[in-house]
Amino acid sequence: MGRAGTFSFDAELWLWEARRTDSWTFVSLPTDVADEILDLAGPFTRGFGSVRVQVTVGRTVWRTSIFPSAAARTYVLPVKRAVRKSEGLAVGDVVRVRLTLVDLSE
Repeated sequence: MGRAGTFSFDAELWLWEARRTDSWTFVSLPTDVADEILDLAGPFTRGFGSVRVQVTVGRTVWRTSIFPSAAARTYVLPVKRAVRKSEGLAVGDVVRVRLTLVDLSE
């Protein structure tokens, strides 16, 4: 972790198929990072336990939310198609993620 509320880690892109026509690409946060985020962001969680974040992957920066996943026992970060296309990423690639908790930094 860097400054309070900022984390960097490597994670593999994986695919979750919600329905036959919908699929979403995510990375799972390392559990030690997820535990620290839970400690810091607990008072700032939103619907479904989500936490607002600013994310950097490669040269691409965007805002989104991370969501708790009971199955993965960590938070998961959606990586939208525009980011994957811009950075030349595919499912199975390992990416370097920089994540900042928005509500702590504003």
